[in-house]
Amino acid sequence: MSHVPHELHEEFPDAADALHTLKTTDAHFARLAEEYHTINREVHRIETDVTPASDEVLEDLKKKRLHLKDQIAAMLAATANAGS
Repeated sequence: MSHVPHELHEEFPDAADALHTLKTTDAHFARLAEEYHTINREVHRIETDVTPASDEVLEDLKKKRLHLKDQIAAMLAATANAGS
């Protein structure tokens, strides 16, 4: 399979350990990460013309992905601040 951009480990390269820890210890974070992953793959399929979709559908998915990324970033930041 081709490389899928915007994976969480690429979006947060300095937070690999925190991503792994939160995915395995926080059910809410794990659900957010899984939803992000699912939407990100769908965006990639649309952008590479594997799955047909309208521009509106693509934009809606990108907005959802960004919203999830913001939530994930906030949880990562809270974890980093708690560890300081």
